Amino acid sequence: MVDLTRRNLLASSVAAALGASAVGLASGDEVPESDTPGSPSVQGSLKRFLTTAYGAEVTGPFVFEDGGLLYSLQHPSEENPEPYGRASVGYFSGFQFEFDGSNDDFTEVGIPDTEEKQREVRSGSGDYETLFQGREPIGDGSERLGVVQTPDGTDITMDNFAGTQYGGPATNPDCNQFVPTNDAGTEGYLFTNWENSPGNVTRVFISQDEAGEWHADLDDAMNLANTDSLRELGGTRINCYGDLSPWGTMISSEENYAHARVSLTATVSDIVEAESGKGLIGGCQFWNRPNPTEIQSAAEEYFDDAGFIQGYWALDGVEFLAYYLGADRVDQADDNGTNTTNPIGDVYPNPYRYGYHVDFRDPAADEPEAVKYYVMGRASWEAPDIQGDEQTVYGCSDGDSKGIYKFVADEPIPSYDDTDDIAGTLYAPKITNDAANASEAGERNSPAQTPLEVEWLELGHATNGEIESWIAEYDDITQEDYLDTHAETDWTEDLATALEEADRAVIANGNQNYVTNEEIVEWAQQYEADGPDSVDEELRRVPFIETRAAAKEIGASVEFNKAEGVDSVDDSEPGDFVYFGISEFNDDLANDEGDIQLDRVDGGVVYRAELERDYNVSTLEPVITGPDFTDSPAEADDALRNIDNVYTMRDGRVICCEDGFGGPARSYPNDGLYVFQPDVLVDVDAVAVGNGATGTAALSASALPSGFSGARITVSVSDPDVATITGVSFPEALGLTEATVSDDGDSATIRVADTEDEIGAGGLDVILATLTLRGDGTGTTDITVEVDQMDDDAGSAIDAEAREGVLVTGPPPVDGDATPTDPDDDGRYEDLNGNGRLDYADIQLLFENFDRDSVRLNKTAYDFNENGRLDFDDVVDLYEDVN
Repeated sequence: MVDLTRRNLLASSVAAALGASAVGLASGDEVPESDTPGSPSVQGSLKRFLTTAYGAEVTGPFVFEDGGLLYSLQHPSEENPEPYGRASVGYFSGFQFEFDGSNDDFTEVGIPDTEEKQREVRSGSGDYETLFQGREPIGDGSERLGVVQTPDGTDITMDNFAGTQYGGPATNPDCNQFVPTNDAGTEGYLFTNWENSPGNVTRVFISQDEAGEWHADLDDAMNLANTDSLRELGGTRINCYGDLSPWGTMISSEENYAHARVSLTATVSDIVEAESGKGLIGGCQFWNRPNPTEIQSAAEEYFDDAGFIQGYWALDGVEFLAYYLGADRVDQADDNGTNTTNPIGDVYPNPYRYGYHVDFRDPAADEPEAVKYYVMGRASWEAPDIQGDEQTVYGCSDGDSKGIYKFVADEPIPSYDDTDDIAGTLYAPKITNDAANASEAGERNSPAQTPLEVEWLELGHATNGEIESWIAEYDDITQEDYLDTHAETDWTEDLATALEEADRAVIANGNQNYVTNEEIVEWAQQYEADGPDSVDEELRRVPFIETRAAAKEIGASVEFNKAEGVDSVDDSEPGDFVYFGISEFNDDLANDEGDIQLDRVDGGVVYRAELERDYNVSTLEPVITGPDFTDSPAEADDALRNIDNVYTMRDGRVICCEDGFGGPARSYPNDGLYVFQPDVLVDVDAVAVGNGATGTAALSASALPSGFSGARITVSVSDPDVATITGVSFPEALGLTEATVSDDGDSATIRVADTEDEIGAGGLDVILATLTLRGDGTGTTDITVEVDQMDDDAGSAIDAEAREGVLVTGPPPVDGDATPTDPDDDGRYEDLNGNGRLDYADIQLLFENFDRDSVRLNKTAYDFNENGRLDFDDVVDLYEDVN
């Protein structure tokens, strides 16, 4: 990603010369830099695979099926020697990951301690080979790779247009996703994001020869931005990272920083109550202002207390986006040297068409079909992570005071024949644990030692087509409307006066051309009164096209600073982990406001969250904590800092890319690519059993990269009134086994030895034992694991982390032999007759047996109105569910 933060200012300063460091900018509200406990630290091991060339971020990692690694050399210094002085995408010749869960498959590269090393791409395994570079001629030679054109074929560059552009054309390659076109995975299309405005995605055919080397065919390459499919959608902005969908397509995420309606911790209500947006308003309100990026300097001329307009700088390239759509260049001076404030009045981009995840369907077609997922919300998206159910999506929004979000489709996304029909619910996070909040905890805890407990607030439900129709209502708004609506002076007679009047009016009351402040506040008031399903029809659009502002308005924890990475293993399942990368843990995460008030770690934090049975996540655990900027080079040189992309490999290891560019703490300025090897996880399955029935739960080790000689493990149930352990069995492969179950069944001690060496090094998801458990009473109990000892093939102790499972015992039959079930896994048993669905027979059964012990003694199972007791309103609630 590219962002205006303390490190970009650092990189452009004299202090960011090779080998130098500088002091970062500090927020007036955040706590001072200090020696935060646990910073830096890692729950597992971390090993550096590469350091990138000076000036470049590490972005766009992709691992081929054979274990080969590819990544993007994004915006390197042009002073680097070739080929490291020009943006490119390349791979590491002669290297392949072995997918055995161990970082022993590559040699760690040392720090770049000379200028020569700092200006190169360096790795300890394999040699970096360039596949292609930005701005190379493609196809018939009429286009250049990564460069967007107007409809008449003019390159949109600063050479051809005056004004501002977000990033140099084709200098910012980011996400890479490979879609194979043969079963062997040796040829196919490589899709690459280009982080500019107008944005771009390229498709290049690449193939692997018999020697394992990759080659790019630029004659078979295309700029998807220049296709009719994407131009008809309005194009894209700032294509950052993305994902390879479970259905095999490139998902490109628009990192539209200019979506910010309010600045930092402010809310729309703050502006309405203050009757002024000075110091509160965000950049998106000036989207259709002539020369929009000049609003910050203009506001500072109008007011002594103008404050910071968040996201104003990301309005770079909006007018170029108008030219991309075919606008007349009325704001270009005759000498093409200046960009005037003459308003564009014919064609202008609609702000609500940018800031989404873009799916390129039919990826091998002559022209892939671009689809924007409006239903997943509008943000400065770094990436989505689509889970194996093909319904649940987690997304990270980059920038200061932003959110992580969840979307759940009603049905698997690829099952919809028409993408307009994709329907689902959008959620925002609410961090709930007191330990994360200094005001509640009475002390400021370290993020390295404090998980975040998250609940998800429903923002709204809609279809993709509905939202597109709402967005279309703003399609014909131009820069002329900004002046006509907000200025009293006729701009055709006195443009300068009209522009100032319009600016002052927008700062005071918001931009009336788009969703208004009053509409957002009204939506929130109706939401708080009766929930998201009760809001007026015309207000349903608010959370989908003003996602951040809406989430803030209802008290969601929109406090994350640079949420830059999210990923899980392909085809993820319950029990797998989703990793979230927070590049800087400061500003709104480390102040005295909001739900998260922790200590400050400028080097960032990587969290993981375990997928639950319904693909929800409720706990973010810190697994990698970066350095403080007060740390010495001895502490920071080998620590991961300022995480960007995360990429989970199929063996559970995680590629971690940096976007920090030297600065305080480190002795060198280069970003690196690290590989995180988690500790071995010893886990027990979750299980649901009927009352009086038995079920089994496997006890397994996530990975055994160094092999396995034996272990002693104790498994316990926390509430033996709910369930007890009745037996233990073992895989035949294990040579010596022993299990002792306590008399009351609340624990079992397990001992195993691999005497026949059947469990080799590199084993994944290895079952060590299977427990049989009996449900004794309705309720839920934890199944805890304690690893007393675990050794590898050499007899060395394995660093193992125990994970809890959960057992749910359902209620006994209400009447007869059929056991009730819980169809939606919410802990309440709507299917009383056990036929696998909710129907009128269930209502009748509950009503007729309401006073029987089978119901009265199991109130948690039938408390459908969730008031803590059984009453006839539970029957009414069940009836309403059926209807």
